[in-house]
Amino acid sequence: MLSWIIFIVVGGICGWLASIIMRTNAQQGIIMNIVVGIVGAIIAGLVFGDRLSAGNSFDLSAFLYSLLGAVILLAVVNLVRRGSIR
Repeated sequence: MLSWIIFIVVGGICGWLASIIMRTNAQQGIIMNIVVGIVGAIIAGLVFGDRLSAGNSFDLSAFLYSLLGAVILLAVVNLVRRGSIR
């Protein structure tokens, strides 16, 4: 149970930091930050899976890769939004 709470909190922090980096923080709430952080971690696992630590351990490199995955997700969303407006 505690691991899920930590997963949600860390996902929220990753999503929040990614939204600040991509300047979309005013458009997102706490739920979207959590979703972006979790989906960013999934993207990081798919793209950088061989570089992430094995097992259930959590370290700084896994956090940074998850943050990078969240930034990639927000960049793709911004490109899709920008493309659909024009």
